[in-house]
Amino acid sequence: MNKETVVIEIYAYATPNSIKVPIALEELGLDYVLHPINVKQGEQKHESFLSLNPNGKVPVLVDVHPATGERLVLSESAAILVYLAEREGQLLPAAGEERARVFEQLFFHASAVSPSFGNAGFFARLAAEPQPLAQQRFLGEALRVSALLDAQLAERSFVAGDDYSIADIAHFGWFWRRDFSGVALDAYPNLSRWYAQVEQRPAVQRAIARLNALVASI
Repeated sequence: MNKETVVIEIYAYATPNSIKVPIALEELGLDYVLHPINVKQGEQKHESFLSLNPNGKVPVLVDVHPATGERLVLSESAAILVYLAEREGQLLPAAGEERARVFEQLFFHASAVSPSFGNAGFFARLAAEPQPLAQQRFLGEALRVSALLDAQLAERSFVAGDDYSIADIAHFGWFWRRDFSGVALDAYPNLSRWYAQVEQRPAVQRAIARLNALVASI
């Protein structure tokens, strides 16, 4: 398969996990079509979407080969990032410690960054009743992992080493939506430097613009 023979469709909303996939696609120079799934109105629970992802979460990638009709449906943003990077041979080292460090950060994102940021935002903004203990617990964890990343970025240009990778794209999603979680970057100079560097990439700006326009259209 190559860029000319593959049609990529992305089902997404303006969420921290959704933005990762358009960023990767823009970085890789791949054409794609965005389909809005309005999670605020519960469209991720509609039967048509659940047929793509029974877990009812965005984003979802559908990759169709027009010549053969071969169809790949893939959920989980980190899995999608790995799939795209491996298919194109970019944004992920082929072997060795460098590759392991990227996966280390991807798993750290899935086990620490994403749940702490997500739960901090949920208990601060969406919980039916105030739950100060839970809010304090998850905000504290979000701040802890932010400080950890800040310390790591004092010694490296990007989160997994000297080169930009899908690990940076993964982390960027939640820091792009950090206000939801109550996290600010003021106390983290290295993290602030990294965030600004990633945010200024043309591919990142194009992806944000496309996703924001998608949401504005519905």
